[in-house]
Amino acid sequence: MTLPQEPSAAPDTDLPALSAFLPAPSGTFICAQDAIFDVSSVASALEETWSKAASPAEIRKATVAVLNDAQKQGRAAIASAMTDAPRNARPALRAYAWLTDCIVTTVLFTAMTKLHPNPNPTEGERIAVLAVGGYGRGEMSPYSDVDLLFLAPHKINGWIESVVESMLYMFWDLHLKVGHSTRTIRDCIRLGKEDFTIRTAMLEIRFLSGNRALATELQERLRDELFQNTAREFIEAKLEERAARHRKQGGQRYVVEPNIKEGKGGLRDLHTLFWIAKYVHGVSHPSDLVKAGVFTQDEYRQFDEAETFLHATRNALHLIAGRPMDQLTFDMQVEVADRLGYFDHSGRRGVEHFMQNYFLHATRVGELTRIFLTSLEAQHVKQEPALQRLLKRRRKVGDQYEIVHNRLNTRDRKAFLSDKLNLLRVFEDALRTGYLLHPDVMRLISANLDMIDNEMRNAPEARRIFLDLLLKHGNPERALRRMNELGVLGAFIPEFQHIVAMMQFNMYHSYTVDEHTIQVISNLAQIEREELEDPLPLATSIMKTGVNRKVLYVALLLHDIGKGRVEDHSVIGAQIARRVAPRLGLKPSECETVEWLVRYHLLMSDIAQKRDISDPRTVRDFAKAVKTRERLDLLTVLTVCDIRGVGPDVWNNWKATLIRNLHAQTAYALEHGLEEVNRDAREGEAKKELRARLKDWNTVDKRRELQRHYSTYWQGLPFATHEIFAHLLKDIQPDEIRIDLHQDEDRDATRACFALTDHHGIFSRLAGALALVGANVVDARTFTSKDGFATAVFWIQDNDGNPFEEGRLPRLRQMIDKILRGKVAAKDALETRDKIKKRESKFNVPTSIIFDNEGSEIFTIIEVDTRDRPGLLYDLTRVLAENNISIVSAQIATYGAQVVDSFYVKDMFGMKIHSESKQRALEKKLRTSIVAGAKRAQAQ
Repeated sequence: MTLPQEPSAAPDTDLPALSAFLPAPSGTFICAQDAIFDVSSVASALEETWSKAASPAEIRKATVAVLNDAQKQGRAAIASAMTDAPRNARPALRAYAWLTDCIVTTVLFTAMTKLHPNPNPTEGERIAVLAVGGYGRGEMSPYSDVDLLFLAPHKINGWIESVVESMLYMFWDLHLKVGHSTRTIRDCIRLGKEDFTIRTAMLEIRFLSGNRALATELQERLRDELFQNTAREFIEAKLEERAARHRKQGGQRYVVEPNIKEGKGGLRDLHTLFWIAKYVHGVSHPSDLVKAGVFTQDEYRQFDEAETFLHATRNALHLIAGRPMDQLTFDMQVEVADRLGYFDHSGRRGVEHFMQNYFLHATRVGELTRIFLTSLEAQHVKQEPALQRLLKRRRKVGDQYEIVHNRLNTRDRKAFLSDKLNLLRVFEDALRTGYLLHPDVMRLISANLDMIDNEMRNAPEARRIFLDLLLKHGNPERALRRMNELGVLGAFIPEFQHIVAMMQFNMYHSYTVDEHTIQVISNLAQIEREELEDPLPLATSIMKTGVNRKVLYVALLLHDIGKGRVEDHSVIGAQIARRVAPRLGLKPSECETVEWLVRYHLLMSDIAQKRDISDPRTVRDFAKAVKTRERLDLLTVLTVCDIRGVGPDVWNNWKATLIRNLHAQTAYALEHGLEEVNRDAREGEAKKELRARLKDWNTVDKRRELQRHYSTYWQGLPFATHEIFAHLLKDIQPDEIRIDLHQDEDRDATRACFALTDHHGIFSRLAGALALVGANVVDARTFTSKDGFATAVFWIQDNDGNPFEEGRLPRLRQMIDKILRGKVAAKDALETRDKIKKRESKFNVPTSIIFDNEGSEIFTIIEVDTRDRPGLLYDLTRVLAENNISIVSAQIATYGAQVVDSFYVKDMFGMKIHSESKQRALEKKLRTSIVAGAKRAQAQ
């Protein structure tokens, strides 16, 4: 594909030859070439419109009109073909690139022959147009940028400036997002030496049109003056750039809203491999890496499959968004999965199957990166790992190993494979010596996973090795992660394979199920190393005191192994644990405990977050479930590790306080007897504490405060809150509203206390006021004193899960006061603020409403499990108030887009709600309110 190096004929005689100047197609396209860009039709249309144009402005306008139509038709044809074959990514990329080639070339032809004809160009009046970046590779997604280099021989003269300027105006009129630079060959070399981003772009230049000799000269001089003998500095720069990009994207391969281009295991990682390979080996295509001895044929196949999958995903993202888009947000994941042909089956949504494929490919990209970088070390063009270079003394390794580039490698492949156990033993040797595994060993293991059979799994030595990996070396997560990535973990425990790379489609879990499991085990190892003593004093103390570590590690390994099925994953997981634990060599009593921990691994978290642990019945029932102090301690550590392993910001002081309180009260009950946990004991303790806190009060005021409250008030609040209410209620007048807003550091929340004359629906009105100021309620209590005052306390957080800043508290106070005084109607004000964010719109959260009359001695517990939104708590409490239901306390447990609101309530007579007909009627009204609110929130 070439334009004439200098146009030599009058403009009007050039027109019939336009087809000769357009690019020749390369490779197969996803649809017919003429459907993408009909060369003859475009040439005829241009000839006709140019013949009518009377000025350069009209020529430019006419050219844009013709190309705009051609571009629309071409894009429509490609998009239509992609609908029929959405995973056929490479022909689609080539089609978009060729369409762009045709447009760019036609624009250049117009500028050179119609707008700025130059029949007799000088040596300096030469120009070449080159594609760079992804466009240079011939890879264009639907809304990729068009990156161009306008190349001049010696300097940028007036004619070149005019041609480039006219081209850019036409590109902008065509609404193309063009990244461009106009440089001489000398500029390219100088800037390439100074900037590695520019140097990388120079690697991928592709000649489009103009003076080919100029482009050839640039490529030769780049090789001789820029690329030669600079491989090491280029590699180190690209790897540092890669590391910085990963840190910016969160540093994890398994984040649940990945950036498919910039994230770990994404397209940019594959590009980096190719750039380095091109720089070092001079390859022109990734398949050449097989000839260069870097990849095996199978590894190249994995490279190709991963890249194809990622490109197909990116193409779908662009088309759905109608713009450049690389972030796989939750809402986009559903649409992309649907477009790529994934569907619901085996108890899991299509989007979950799609994301599991994504993470499997991302893992393979990581493996290929390790293999490639080690091959560079072998050629001495990449430095060895910095940590390993610092070690003066080599650690002793077994006779069957050798250290190659500071990595553990086998001396004799045949001897290594002669013993199946070596496929496990090598991970223990790596932990023991501290060396990383050499990619040759990883290749050998991956190629021989079929050797891990039932005979090997049941071998006593295999059990010993595996348990030692968990228990002996202090960093089990390192071995488990590498075993998982190589397929060994799933081969040794086949039941684990089901959860490898499994994504749970919700906003609560930040990692895939297998990565979450490894994170959880890493948390336990950190606790044992006493690295988390400050944030986790209870768990650290339990581990120091001594528990069965084997039981705990195995339970953590298996706690989520039942996920991804229709049934309750805790039940299925316990059934799997019953099979797996004996296979790992645990004693019958240990197997029983592991099975119990897996079955009830959510129990403590659910009780702490969804139930009122100040209610003695809650503690007694939990104590009955755990039965022994040993199980309580094991479950506590497991729960802490599990919550911390969900995501980086899930564990906080609020959850820590709940878990510590539940553990302390349950331990007391198990030690002193369940009957010792009762309301009278708590009331007496609370009053004694308040007397001490009010030592400066006179006797009359102190007696009045101690006698004005019912027993539930003393049992349901922290001691510090009793003191705050004592001050708020002192000398309060019937028309007063007193508010105390302070940060509760122990709970990572702002504590909002209200004292005012009691009236029906006070809880709902307060919930509405807090919703209006953007407060998320995490816990709440409301009581009525004997003299008719309401005492309500809400623990609230901002939208980021933090206490409110001091500067926001005055507005919070003002809004609450206005609503309580009737100056603002919460229901009306919330109409426009109760919204569900677009990225959260695709979650399916079924509504469940449960009435529990056994969980509390004096209250009915109404548990509402549904989709969260800003106005939900207000809507629910308003329905309860309208039906004469009094709310005494509410626990709010949020799991991403899902929320569980648990209300401790009485009817208008102060009794539990026993009538099934009343329960059904109330449930219907609550569901109606939830549905109506959700429709309103979705519509905005």
